Amino acid sequence: MDRLRSSAIRDLLTLTARPDIVSLAGGLPDPAFIPRDRIRQEMDRVLTDPGSVQYAETTGILALRKVLADREGARLGRLLDPAEVVVTHGSQQALSLLAQALLDPGDTVVVEDPAYTGALQVFRAAEAEVVAVPLDEDGMDVSVLESMLTQGLRPAVVHTVANFHNPRGVVLAADRRARLAQLADSYGFWVIEDDPYGELWFEAPTPDPVAALSDRVVRLSSASKILAPALRVGWLHGPREVCQAVELLKQGADLCGSSLTQQVAAGLLADGPWLAEHLTELRGRYGARAKVLVAAVENEFAGIASVSPAVGGMFCWMEFYGHTASPVDTSVLLQTAIEHGVAFVPGAAFGVGADLSSQLRLCFATSSEDVLVDAVRRLRGAYDGSAAESVVQS
Repeated sequence: MDRLRSSAIRDLLTLTARPDIVSLAGGLPDPAFIPRDRIRQEMDRVLTDPGSVQYAETTGILALRKVLADREGARLGRLLDPAEVVVTHGSQQALSLLAQALLDPGDTVVVEDPAYTGALQVFRAAEAEVVAVPLDEDGMDVSVLESMLTQGLRPAVVHTVANFHNPRGVVLAADRRARLAQLADSYGFWVIEDDPYGELWFEAPTPDPVAALSDRVVRLSSASKILAPALRVGWLHGPREVCQAVELLKQGADLCGSSLTQQVAAGLLADGPWLAEHLTELRGRYGARAKVLVAAVENEFAGIASVSPAVGGMFCWMEFYGHTASPVDTSVLLQTAIEHGVAFVPGAAFGVGADLSSQLRLCFATSSEDVLVDAVRRLRGAYDGSAAESVVQS
């Protein structure tokens, strides 16, 4: 327990629930985009089945695993057996169970830097030694990983958010995916390909999954970002021995998931025409918000900070230039920002080894375009106020 830290994002959610604060912090879907009427219709339908309110298989109801096997198999370019799929209570539980299955205390885990905070919590709870590999505009720098392996690093697991990275928003390039798969095969480590955002692309679909390139990959995903977080439906697929280990652990963790919400998710995901239309609408709406937020940051912070292009997912990454009048510590800036009615996640919350004190993550998914523009104005006001205070103190 001494190794664990509370998630800065979870802690922020309590604060940002205040009605006077515009939150660009948590990665929450807009409730207006969640298909509540369609979910209600599906709920009414599945409740006619007595099995919908009964215990389910530990690995998930077969109807859902079949749908997921079809969808994920299409991405892999091969048939996927439902026995190779485990349904979990959100993809975070999948990550937690995999850490228990694949790691012993003291094992090395490679993560991206900046890293997904939920992954850091899981790996620290598993008493793993966390080693960071930097990111750039093409995702994990696999050449750095390869150099570390050549010098003797022997990780048990490499974790990657390959599509629309949380928090950086970048996509792992196709050639790097291929090299990562080759390294996994050569050195015998497992790759956890964590992909909750891959279907939320705005310009073009993402490259083939890493799981299509190696049998040493376990792939995670979720219905939270495309359907509804409250369904708590996530999943993993990978080699059967891994799925069997996860099933044993899951028996001790929660015995089974919700038959009711799994049947609802199965019905929605199996309705191809409706789902395609729904995803197209989500991509258009979130894509429009992403453009507005990026443009607002570029306008308000021209010459002061840069912001990453948002081509999918829910986040963009902002970095203050080093040549500003005084260095910006975004953890300190957050306190002033709260006073101005806006919140974000400081970069330090995602750091493993890199200094991310001048960086921050912004979420464009939750708020409308006009609210996003107002939020960035508030952020500029907080920056100006923080800079003025710094001058006075000096």
